[in-house]
Amino acid sequence: MSDLLPIFPLPNVVLFPNVFLPLLVFEPRYREMVADALASDRMIGMVLLRPGWEQDYEGRPPVFTIGCSGVLTHGERLSDGRYNIVLRGLERFRILEEDGGRNYRRAVIEPLREMTVEARDRAAIKNCRARLEALLAPHTEGTRAGVSRIPSAMSDEDLVNALAQYLDLEPLERQALLERPCLKTRGESLVDLLEMKTFVARAPATSQVTH
Repeated sequence: MSDLLPIFPLPNVVLFPNVFLPLLVFEPRYREMVADALASDRMIGMVLLRPGWEQDYEGRPPVFTIGCSGVLTHGERLSDGRYNIVLRGLERFRILEEDGGRNYRRAVIEPLREMTVEARDRAAIKNCRARLEALLAPHTEGTRAGVSRIPSAMSDEDLVNALAQYLDLEPLERQALLERPCLKTRGESLVDLLEMKTFVARAPATSQVTH
C-alpha cells in the first residue's frame, strides 16, 4: 500500500479481505477519489463512520481507525459522472493520521497482517466452520447470493470473511468482527453472534407468559 491511502468512509459498509464489494459512487469528492485511484494504483481503503457522523457528514467526521484496503477490479464512469465500482478486499489496516491535502480523505496507515494460525488452533477453526454451516442450514432459502450454499472448496478464512460481510449484520457488529486479530477469534465471534441472534429470534415463541 502507498504511504497515503485514499479512504472512503461510509456509515453502513465494512469491507473484509478477499471479499468483493460493489458500490455506486455519487458524491463529487469521492468521484474524484475514484478517478485518481483508477489513474494510479487502484487502491482505496474502506472505513466505517463512528456513531454521530450525521452532524458533520459533509466534513470529516470521526471514523473507526481499523479498516480494510481494496483494489478496484472494476470501475465504470457513468454518463452523469457517477461511478460503478467493485472493490476486492486486500488487507486490514490501522489509520495513524490523516492528510487534508485533497477534497477526499487520505490517511497514513499501518498494515495489520492476520496473526498466524497455530497448528493447535486448526481444530477450533474446523469446529467453527461446522457450527456456522449448521447455523446457516435452516436458512438457506432466501439467503443472499454467495452464502446460501457453502462450497466445500472454500477456505475457512474466505468463508468467515464472506459471511461477516454478506450476512444481515449491523455495521457495528461487522466492525467488531473486522477488528478481531485472527481467523480463530473472528470465526468464534461470528458463531457467538449468530447463535445469540438465533436465540433472540426464537425467544418470543418460547418465553410466553400467561396471566
